[in-house]
Amino acid sequence: MASLTERSPATTTKSLSHRRALLALGGGNAVEWYDWMVYGLLASYIGPLYFPSGSSVTETMSALAVFAVGFAARPLGAIIFGTLADRIGRRAVMLFSIGSMVLSTMIIALLPSHAVIGVWAGVILLACRILQGLSTGIEAPLNSAYIVELAPEGRTARYGGILSAYVQAGIVSASLVCFLTTSVVAPDAMASWGWRIPFVVGAVGGLVFLWLRRALPETLHTTGEKTPHTTGEKQAEPARVGRVWAEVWQHRLALLAIVFVVAGAQALQYTWTTGLPNLARSAYHENPDTVFLVSTLSGICVAALYPLVGRLADRKRISRTFIASRLAVVPLIFVVLAYQQPGMATFTVVMLVGAPVLAFTMGLYNTVAATLMPTSCRVTGVGLGYAIGVAGFGGTAPYLLLWLQDHGAGWAFPVYGAVLCLLSVLLYVLVFRRGAVRVGS
Repeated sequence: MASLTERSPATTTKSLSHRRALLALGGGNAVEWYDWMVYGLLASYIGPLYFPSGSSVTETMSALAVFAVGFAARPLGAIIFGTLADRIGRRAVMLFSIGSMVLSTMIIALLPSHAVIGVWAGVILLACRILQGLSTGIEAPLNSAYIVELAPEGRTARYGGILSAYVQAGIVSASLVCFLTTSVVAPDAMASWGWRIPFVVGAVGGLVFLWLRRALPETLHTTGEKTPHTTGEKQAEPARVGRVWAEVWQHRLALLAIVFVVAGAQALQYTWTTGLPNLARSAYHENPDTVFLVSTLSGICVAALYPLVGRLADRKRISRTFIASRLAVVPLIFVVLAYQQPGMATFTVVMLVGAPVLAFTMGLYNTVAATLMPTSCRVTGVGLGYAIGVAGFGGTAPYLLLWLQDHGAGWAFPVYGAVLCLLSVLLYVLVFRRGAVRVGS
């Protein structure tokens, strides 16, 4: 075997190409999630300027209602643009995804308030969030499909883990930039114009990765995977919409498996990133600054572990690592039961113990989902399964956690999470035994 210094020029060039692709993909993913999270973090500043009512609670709730509309648009983005990515190619849709996020974020950063343009301020803000919802709806499944098709043999999970680390970096960066902005800008200035700074940062960062993504290669027609409407490695013309969806229906068991693979991961993700911190602040009245600090540290730990999870999966096989890690996660979910009363020490332990739980759950789920669909309908199938899993089980997890806790049934939530994880393993094994897992088996 050649040493590192004896690599051929062709091997070195290909390695650099993959690194650039990972940077363009991962950096764009980070910016997308940064922009998505920044709005939610700054809702209390946005509400009074665009939905003035005289009540700070009502104004903030109006801003958060617009945030929720963005979530509702995500399944639509996955369906529409997922189909398009399976018809005409990945690259064009990826450019649209980050381009629309950059445009909408910059518009929000520069948008005049209600006092200047009246009701149109709220209407334009709503339109921007819908566009952002469409963008984030396709970003995750499209990037997951692309990385499976781009990664060299034996490195699929590693590349997927790096991509997941970028996502986590974007989420943590959103909190960090908002924190730094509020620390530097005076409160009155922050309420007037300072809140726009994090949006400008996101838009500028998006332009950088939009430029990088323009050089990404197309993978739809060059993976070598034959499908009913391909000949060899070339596809003569874009697949018809009906044919793409017929293939998704043909792989409906795999679609169901994707739903629960995503559901188990997202339920835990939103429990630790949103549910537990809100439980600490609202129910147990913990110090908000300390809760923010602990949550950020937990997020950094998760991001650091993602690449290690990917390396392990490539070494032991993706299928084996997924099954083993999901089953191992089941008993660890019950650590949430330790936080049944106020206490920052307990909260800190639960959050930090949750870091490896999240890393093993979130570090693989996107890659695993992408391996369950063939190239010809991969983005559509993964996008639809992802949308259902997130909307049905991810976004509802924080509410369910607090509701069960408030009704004296906090024990039921980890049971619920364990059932989702077990169902994901059962469905994955059924698909695997049918020989439908295409990568890393």
